Amino acid sequence: MNVTIYDVAREANVSMATVSRVVNGNPNVKPATRKKVMQTIERLGYRPNAVARGLASKKTTTVGVIIPDISSIFFSELARGIDDIANMYKYNIILSNSDQNIDKEVKLINTMLEKQVDGIVFMGGRITEEHIQQFKTSPVPVALAATVDPTQAIPSVNIDYEVAGYEATKLLIENGHAHPAFVTGVEETAANELKYHGYLRALEETGRTLNEDYIIRGDFTYGSGIEAADQLLKLDQRPTAIFVASDEMALGVIHAIQDKGLNVPDDIEVFGFDNTRLATMVRPTLSTIVQPMYDIGAVAMRLLTKFMNKEEVADTNVILPHQIIERSSTK
Repeated sequence: MNVTIYDVAREANVSMATVSRVVNGNPNVKPATRKKVMQTIERLGYRPNAVARGLASKKTTTVGVIIPDISSIFFSELARGIDDIANMYKYNIILSNSDQNIDKEVKLINTMLEKQVDGIVFMGGRITEEHIQQFKTSPVPVALAATVDPTQAIPSVNIDYEVAGYEATKLLIENGHAHPAFVTGVEETAANELKYHGYLRALEETGRTLNEDYIIRGDFTYGSGIEAADQLLKLDQRPTAIFVASDEMALGVIHAIQDKGLNVPDDIEVFGFDNTRLATMVRPTLSTIVQPMYDIGAVAMRLLTKFMNKEEVADTNVILPHQIIERSSTK
């Protein structure tokens, strides 16, 4: 049987308003009364009903967080940043896994709204017109994290993926490689395409003609990295450097190269993207683009709190700095 605020008030011989003030931390309660109410709450095992409080105040102090893959190191770092800032501002999060499936993403958005969340942090792949319509008609604020909206209509936090792709490719070219290969995602997300455009810009600036055989699309998993490297190694003119759009795929690329009896970086240099913990777990350690996953999550959550609390927001589309870190997979 659920213990209600009425039960606490009756047992403590105070009004329900007094119990409510104690539960909500209102200072206008006598210390002796507060102590008596707290003791009664503990004895009865009363837990305040957040939903009921939310209906009364029109705020549930909960935020919906939708991510593609809870098991991913990349997205778990982002989620940690979101959670830490949410706790700082006294919000709880409801975390859902979308599998980067558009129908499921739309369903989860509506489910979060049905749960009366105060805001939504969304991480996904391709942002479609359907997504934009859902976000624009949402009764609560939405912020994107590590997710590019090509229209820039929805507040977001990212890095400059085009510049990052350009810098990674340029580094490999400057290391003496005639034409680095590029292993990216199969889905044409805005972030993937920006990395690809950066890759193309580096080739064009150095007078290189694109070799389509050097573009392999995987699904950002370790296994697809192995498959991508296998395809590249079968070419008559195999590449001597490979830029990979995620660290997890890059590990697959490195291991596939090693399985063929070749050496990284002496035979083939490999460059990753994200700087997840995997980058230092592989041997040789992985050179990569440092995408500040935790910071992206934290800043996205802070941006959302500003909208939820109707604070002034100077920049709705935040670009955080990235950097290159060179390790042993490049020379």
